[in-house]
Amino acid sequence: MTLVVQKYGGSSVAGVARMQAVAGRVAATVAGGAQVVVVVSAMGDTTDELIAMAEALHPDPAHRELDLLMSTGETVACALLALALQAAGVPARALTGAQAGIYTDGTHRRAAIVQVDPRRVRETLAAGEVAIVAGFQGVRGAGLDGEITTLGRGGSDTSAVALAIGLGADCCEIYTDVDGVFTADPRVEPAARLIPRIGYTEMLELAQQGARVMHSRAVELGSLYNLPIVVRSSFHLGQGTVIAAPGAPLPPQLALEGNHMERDNKICGVAHDSNIARVTVAGLPHAHLELHQVFTPLAAAGINVDAIAYALDADGHTADCSFTVAESDLARTVQVAGTVAVELGAREIRTRRDVAKVSLVGVGVEDTPGLAARAFAVLAQAGIPIEMVTTSQIRITCLVPQSRMDDAVHLLHHAFNLDAGDPPPELAALRNGHVAGLEARPEVTLWNG
Repeated sequence: MTLVVQKYGGSSVAGVARMQAVAGRVAATVAGGAQVVVVVSAMGDTTDELIAMAEALHPDPAHRELDLLMSTGETVACALLALALQAAGVPARALTGAQAGIYTDGTHRRAAIVQVDPRRVRETLAAGEVAIVAGFQGVRGAGLDGEITTLGRGGSDTSAVALAIGLGADCCEIYTDVDGVFTADPRVEPAARLIPRIGYTEMLELAQQGARVMHSRAVELGSLYNLPIVVRSSFHLGQGTVIAAPGAPLPPQLALEGNHMERDNKICGVAHDSNIARVTVAGLPHAHLELHQVFTPLAAAGINVDAIAYALDADGHTADCSFTVAESDLARTVQVAGTVAVELGAREIRTRRDVAKVSLVGVGVEDTPGLAARAFAVLAQAGIPIEMVTTSQIRITCLVPQSRMDDAVHLLHHAFNLDAGDPPPELAALRNGHVAGLEARPEVTLWNG
């Protein structure tokens, strides 16, 4: 019998009517002869509302209590969906993450899954019931203290992929409020196109750089175990986007029409992220400075640092170190970096919230000369300053003013031939590298301290 793991996001279960619609889709899958495991997120904006209440009561809520609080959203959703299925005549059993055997490393708010023990889920399936699992949550280590942990924003995706791997499913289906993975966020770029199939590496970069359609750790897990993942809309029928290794065979239910192994366009998408902040530790004494002295304490505090820029002042004796963090981590970053700044004798710490990342992603970045210069020229011609730049083998990321983020996404999407249909006349010249002044502007400032 086919085993199907389906995950439904918060908007998919936001209210009684949506719950009933999801129950109908699950019931149809069961009627088709499959065993079904469903992973659900909290309903609608429940998580945000819970966090807001916590912060209204305490300016810096303890992460342990926040995890316990936030986990209730998914628990409520899985219990309600089980009731909706039971009302429709489909046997179902609701399980928390702990009951489903999802064990984590115990890090609050960003826990990593270390083990999945699917015995309880298998027992549910063997009893002829649909297993409804609360996503986003787990419990610290099998046989340990039972501390409830959460996996970070979007963690229900990771719950679903981990369960699919633990159960030996052929694929994992992610149902959300969009039709799949697009070349850009359709809410920002209306000309964005659906991508029928994308590799794990490109999808991971898009997710890490702000494409919120998939949790990056879910993509990483899928890649490690070669599990195909499909992203579809829960609101209507559609093919969606398949995330799988390039050229790898797909299970029959995910078969695609046409050849998607090779693309003419080496750029697959433009991602953006406005939920970041820039931090600068200014006036660091250079003579005996080792950069790990700045970043080791941040890592120990569980703060992920992204773009980094380091530059000597004109006198050569001091340096400024700038980096970006998630906006939600800014307060803790300032606290930790402040201690470091005092210890190292830095002059000051500066922060900025009015910045955003815009990233070009594609397997052709490393092997196609001129892509970075072209991107810089497009932004420069539009008067969009680039404050920092980071690159990888398949990504070019520019830090730009938040007020110009949408413009940057729009321009780069058109310039790199990603839009559906022909561009408007005023943007047509951006295509194929025809940018006024490209040859005359060989250098672009990447960092301005």
